[in-house]
Amino acid sequence: MPDQHFSASAGTRYRSGDVRALRILLPLCLTPTQPALLGRGISAGDIRIEHPYATPASGGAGSVYLAQLRNLGGRPERLLGASTPVAERVELQSGRDGGGTLRRFDAVAAIDVEPGADLRMLPGKGARLLLVGLKRALRDGDSFALALQFERAGRVEALVHVQQPR
Repeated sequence: MPDQHFSASAGTRYRSGDVRALRILLPLCLTPTQPALLGRGISAGDIRIEHPYATPASGGAGSVYLAQLRNLGGRPERLLGASTPVAERVELQSGRDGGGTLRRFDAVAAIDVEPGADLRMLPGKGARLLLVGLKRALRDGDSFALALQFERAGRVEALVHVQQPR
């Protein structure tokens, strides 16, 4: 069978299989929700979220972290809550020293993100999102949907990747 080609411009030739792949992949690359699908950078209003991830967990609770939560605007923003199909509920928590190397986390009604602030949620430091009543184990390499509710930016959908802390 002869090799079929498509010419996009003089001197450039593509096989028909390449053209079919481009027809499928190009719209995905141009879709505005693509960052959320990748689980990397997500923007909504003045909020920028970088790399939402969870640590592996097999018991009743697990933790979600946002490597970076930025408020690029001139007004304060607040994270009011979150939800996911993999847990009964998501609790917003703020970390504090518990004495020695122990870290304590307290439930909070909201997490404030001041204008120009760059909040990092890291294991054992600062704030976190606690998944309460896990409906399944979180295994390294898995991913799941998470909806974050902000006061000004509204609802933001993210894809959370499960990974070992780095």
